[in-house]
Amino acid sequence: MSVTHLAKQPLTNLPHYEERVDLAAAFRWTARLNMHEAVANHFSLAVDDTGTRFLMNPNQVHFSRIRASDLLIIDGKDPETMKRPDAPDPTAWGLHGAIHRNVPHARCVMHVHSIHATVLALLADSILPPVDQNSAMFFGRQVVDEHYGGLAFEEEGERCSKLLSDPKTQVMVMGNHGILVIGNSVAEAFNRMYYFERAAETYIKGLWTGKPLRRLSDEVAAKVADEMDDYPGQADRHLAELKAILDEQEPAYRN
Repeated sequence: MSVTHLAKQPLTNLPHYEERVDLAAAFRWTARLNMHEAVANHFSLAVDDTGTRFLMNPNQVHFSRIRASDLLIIDGKDPETMKRPDAPDPTAWGLHGAIHRNVPHARCVMHVHSIHATVLALLADSILPPVDQNSAMFFGRQVVDEHYGGLAFEEEGERCSKLLSDPKTQVMVMGNHGILVIGNSVAEAFNRMYYFERAAETYIKGLWTGKPLRRLSDEVAAKVADEMDDYPGQADRHLAELKAILDEQEPAYRN
């Protein structure tokens, strides 16, 4: 029996096992892409109908080492959360707890300080314009937080969560900070985070040339964004392929 086959045997006593595996894979691949930030940044995934109970990475563990069994189950409505012996990072609780309490359509939340998206967040105009197919995916689906107020403890997290009230919003460019991406699943959120960083890199490098950029029309950009939202199975296949590679190269993420 192969190692890969053994790695896929579910740990039946672990609640939300498949969701944990997806999230662990996203952490590991984010580290491979160098989109992590030392032992900071956080991903979370709602596991109940209301969205207030969620999985999240443990405090100060490197993304490249996270396993399915490491993930915490957090109750966003539990005021005693930070008194737990395995309490999450306080900024993770502040930001992700507020979003899962206040934004039920944000099933999966991913926050990173990836280089090019963060450079975008430093610009006076932090909207990613539709200058290519990847950036057009996000046309009309971004919001910019222009009022950074320090580390995302509870008050700051509550403020940020209000910017995600429109279900059409998929990405929050956190001015002077980084980005936050939401989705209906790990696959959807990771796919968006990946493509937003790629699009931001293309845009930033385009600006480096100092030459005028060719911007798509609003009509074409809106069409592309709608088409990408409806593209069948792309996000799921993306994550499935990454898991297949991890199954071959570092199957311990499933443990």
